[in-house]
Amino acid sequence: MTLVFATNNMHKLEEVSKILPSTCRLLTLRQIGFTDEIDETGQTLEDNSLLKARAVWDYLQTHPQTETIDGVFADDTGLEIPVLHNQPGVRTARWAGDEHNDAANRQKALRLLQDKDDRSARFRTVITLITAKDNAGSETSPIAAQVEGRVEGRMAEEEKGEGGFGYDSLFIPDGYSQTFAELPAETKNSISHRARAVQQLSLLLL
Repeated sequence: MTLVFATNNMHKLEEVSKILPSTCRLLTLRQIGFTDEIDETGQTLEDNSLLKARAVWDYLQTHPQTETIDGVFADDTGLEIPVLHNQPGVRTARWAGDEHNDAANRQKALRLLQDKDDRSARFRTVITLITAKDNAGSETSPIAAQVEGRVEGRMAEEEKGEGGFGYDSLFIPDGYSQTFAELPAETKNSISHRARAVQQLSLLLL
Protein backbone atom coordinates (compact mmCIF):
# COMPACT_ATOMS: atom_id res chain seq x y z
CA MET A 1 0.00 0.00 0.00
CA THR A 2 1.34 3.42 -0.99
CA LEU A 3 0.18 6.46 0.95
CA VAL A 4 1.02 10.14 0.73
CA PHE A 5 1.79 11.67 4.11
CA ALA A 6 0.99 15.38 3.74
CA THR A 7 4.28 16.62 5.14
CA ASN A 8 7.87 17.39 4.27
CA ASN A 9 8.86 17.24 7.95
CA MET A 10 11.43 14.47 8.12
CA HIS A 11 11.08 14.17 11.91
CA LYS A 12 7.41 13.34 11.50
CA LEU A 13 8.07 11.02 8.57
CA GLU A 14 10.64 9.03 10.52
CA GLU A 15 8.40 8.76 13.56
CA VAL A 16 5.36 7.64 11.57
CA SER A 17 7.33 5.20 9.40
CA LYS A 18 8.43 3.30 12.50
CA ILE A 19 4.83 2.76 13.60
CA LEU A 20 2.90 1.97 10.43
CA PRO A 21 2.95 -1.61 9.09
CA SER A 22 5.98 -2.44 6.98
CA THR A 23 3.62 -3.03 4.05
CA CYS A 24 2.94 0.73 3.90
CA ARG A 25 5.16 2.86 1.67
CA LEU A 26 5.06 6.56 2.47
CA LEU A 27 5.57 9.41 0.04
CA THR A 28 6.11 13.01 1.08
CA LEU A 29 4.65 16.09 -0.58
CA ARG A 30 7.97 16.78 -2.23
CA GLN A 31 8.03 13.32 -3.79
CA ILE A 32 4.67 13.83 -5.51
CA GLY A 33 5.56 17.33 -6.69
CA PHE A 34 3.18 19.16 -4.36
CA THR A 35 4.62 22.59 -3.63
CA ASP A 36 1.54 24.65 -2.78
CA GLU A 37 1.27 26.31 0.61
CA ILE A 38 -1.79 25.01 2.43
CA ASP A 39 -3.56 27.69 4.45
CA GLU A 40 -4.42 26.15 7.81
CA THR A 41 -7.48 28.32 8.39
CA GLY A 42 -9.43 25.82 10.49
CA GLN A 43 -10.54 26.59 14.02
CA THR A 44 -9.74 23.10 15.29
CA LEU A 45 -7.14 20.39 14.77
CA GLU A 46 -9.84 18.35 13.04
CA ASP A 47 -10.49 21.18 10.57
CA ASN A 48 -6.84 21.68 9.69
CA SER A 49 -6.11 17.99 9.33
CA LEU A 50 -9.01 17.63 6.89
CA LEU A 51 -8.02 20.77 4.96
CA LYS A 52 -4.52 19.43 4.38
CA ALA A 53 -5.64 15.94 3.37
CA ARG A 54 -8.24 17.29 0.95
CA ALA A 55 -5.79 19.70 -0.66
CA VAL A 56 -3.35 16.90 -1.41
CA TRP A 57 -6.09 14.51 -2.53
CA ASP A 58 -7.45 17.12 -4.98
CA TYR A 59 -3.93 17.71 -6.29
CA LEU A 60 -3.50 14.01 -7.04
CA GLN A 61 -6.69 13.97 -9.10
CA THR A 62 -5.19 16.48 -11.53
CA HIS A 63 -1.55 15.41 -11.33
CA PRO A 64 -1.33 11.67 -12.12
CA GLN A 65 1.64 9.88 -10.59
CA THR A 66 3.86 7.19 -12.02
CA GLU A 67 2.65 4.72 -9.40
CA THR A 68 -0.66 3.85 -7.84
CA ILE A 69 -1.39 5.82 -4.69
CA ASP A 70 -3.93 4.26 -2.36
CA GLY A 71 -4.63 7.20 -0.11
CA VAL A 72 -3.57 10.43 1.54
CA PHE A 73 -3.31 11.27 5.20
CA ALA A 74 -2.53 14.46 7.06
CA ASP A 75 -2.04 15.25 10.71
CA ASP A 76 -2.44 18.31 12.84
CA THR A 77 -1.04 18.45 16.33
CA GLY A 78 -1.72 20.84 19.16
CA LEU A 79 -0.30 21.44 22.60
CA GLU A 80 -3.05 22.40 25.03
CA ILE A 81 -2.18 24.01 28.37
CA PRO A 82 -5.34 24.34 30.51
CA VAL A 83 -4.05 27.19 32.70
CA LEU A 84 -3.40 29.18 29.49
CA HIS A 85 -6.94 28.53 28.22
CA ASN A 86 -5.71 25.58 26.14
CA GLN A 87 -3.21 27.66 24.24
CA PRO A 88 -1.41 27.30 21.92
CA GLY A 89 -3.82 24.74 20.36
CA VAL A 90 -4.07 25.19 16.60
CA ARG A 91 -1.32 27.83 16.81
CA THR A 92 1.17 25.37 18.30
CA ALA A 93 3.72 25.55 15.46
CA ARG A 94 3.48 29.34 15.09
CA TRP A 95 2.76 30.42 18.66
CA ALA A 96 5.65 32.85 18.82
CA GLY A 97 5.07 34.17 15.29
CA ASP A 98 4.31 33.06 11.76
CA GLU A 99 7.71 31.42 11.33
CA HIS A 100 8.15 27.85 12.57
CA ASN A 101 10.57 28.70 15.37
CA ASP A 102 10.63 25.90 17.91
CA ALA A 103 13.04 27.66 20.26
CA ALA A 104 10.93 30.83 20.38
CA ASN A 105 7.79 28.77 20.98
CA ARG A 106 9.40 27.00 23.92
CA GLN A 107 10.60 30.27 25.43
CA LYS A 108 7.11 31.70 25.17
CA ALA A 109 5.70 28.69 27.01
CA LEU A 110 8.26 29.04 29.80
CA ARG A 111 7.59 32.76 30.10
CA LEU A 112 3.80 32.42 30.33
CA LEU A 113 4.05 29.58 32.84
CA GLN A 114 6.68 31.24 35.02
CA ASP A 115 4.28 32.07 37.88
CA LYS A 116 1.82 29.22 37.38
CA ASP A 117 1.42 26.37 39.84
CA ASP A 118 -0.65 24.30 37.42
CA ARG A 119 1.67 23.13 34.66
CA SER A 120 -0.55 20.34 33.33
CA ALA A 121 -0.68 19.97 29.57
CA ARG A 122 -1.71 17.60 26.85
CA PHE A 123 -0.72 16.90 23.27
CA ARG A 124 -3.39 15.93 20.73
CA THR A 125 -2.85 14.68 17.20
CA VAL A 126 -5.70 14.32 14.73
CA ILE A 127 -5.11 12.37 11.51
CA THR A 128 -7.40 12.46 8.48
CA LEU A 129 -7.16 9.62 5.96
CA ILE A 130 -8.72 9.94 2.52
CA THR A 131 -8.91 6.86 0.37
CA ALA A 132 -10.99 5.64 -2.55
CA LYS A 133 -10.64 1.95 -1.80
CA ASP A 134 -12.57 -0.11 0.69
CA ASN A 135 -11.08 -2.88 2.82
CA ALA A 136 -11.62 -5.37 -0.01
CA GLY A 137 -9.59 -3.22 -2.40
CA SER A 138 -12.59 -2.14 -4.51
CA GLU A 139 -12.79 1.40 -5.83
CA THR A 140 -15.32 3.62 -4.04
CA SER A 141 -16.09 7.31 -3.72
CA PRO A 142 -13.43 9.12 -1.66
CA ILE A 143 -13.94 8.55 2.04
CA ALA A 144 -12.43 10.66 4.81
CA ALA A 145 -11.93 9.16 8.26
CA GLN A 146 -10.41 10.79 11.33
CA VAL A 147 -8.60 9.34 14.33
CA GLU A 148 -7.10 10.99 17.39
CA GLY A 149 -4.24 10.30 19.75
CA ARG A 150 -3.54 12.18 22.95
CA VAL A 151 -1.10 12.10 25.83
CA GLU A 152 -1.47 13.89 29.14
CA GLY A 153 1.48 15.35 31.01
CA ARG A 154 3.00 18.52 32.36
CA MET A 155 5.37 21.26 31.28
CA ALA A 156 8.87 21.25 32.75
CA GLU A 157 10.31 24.37 34.36
CA GLU A 158 13.31 24.31 32.04
CA GLU A 159 14.34 22.63 28.83
CA LYS A 160 15.79 19.15 29.21
CA GLY A 161 17.11 16.69 26.64
CA GLU A 162 18.62 16.82 23.18
CA GLY A 163 16.25 14.56 21.26
CA GLY A 164 12.92 15.17 19.57
CA PHE A 165 11.65 18.46 18.18
CA GLY A 166 9.00 21.09 18.82
CA TYR A 167 8.13 21.22 22.51
CA ASP A 168 9.66 17.82 23.31
CA SER A 169 12.29 19.26 25.66
CA LEU A 170 9.54 20.78 27.84
CA PHE A 171 6.82 18.12 27.88
CA ILE A 172 6.90 15.39 30.54
CA PRO A 173 4.31 12.66 29.87
CA ASP A 174 2.32 11.25 32.78
CA GLY A 175 4.06 8.30 34.39
CA TYR A 176 7.54 9.55 33.52
CA SER A 177 10.03 11.94 35.09
CA GLN A 178 11.80 12.74 31.81
CA THR A 179 10.77 14.97 28.92
CA PHE A 180 10.05 13.55 25.49
CA ALA A 181 13.47 14.89 24.44
CA GLU A 182 15.18 12.85 27.17
CA LEU A 183 13.33 9.59 26.54
CA PRO A 184 14.69 7.04 24.05
CA ALA A 185 13.03 7.38 20.64
CA GLU A 186 11.55 3.90 21.02
CA THR A 187 9.83 4.90 24.26
CA LYS A 188 8.50 8.16 22.90
CA ASN A 189 7.25 6.46 19.74
CA SER A 190 5.28 3.98 21.83
CA ILE A 191 3.47 6.54 24.01
CA SER A 192 3.32 9.85 22.13
CA HIS A 193 0.17 11.52 20.86
CA ARG A 194 1.27 11.02 17.26
CA ALA A 195 2.16 7.38 17.94
CA ARG A 196 -1.29 6.75 19.38
CA ALA A 197 -2.99 8.45 16.43
CA VAL A 198 -0.87 6.49 13.94
CA GLN A 199 -1.74 3.26 15.77
CA GLN A 200 -5.40 4.13 15.22
CA LEU A 201 -4.60 4.89 11.59
CA SER A 202 -3.04 1.44 11.23
CA LEU A 203 -6.36 -0.10 12.24
CA LEU A 204 -8.08 1.78 9.41
CA LEU A 205 -5.59 0.31 6.95
CA LEU A 206 -6.15 -3.32 7.93
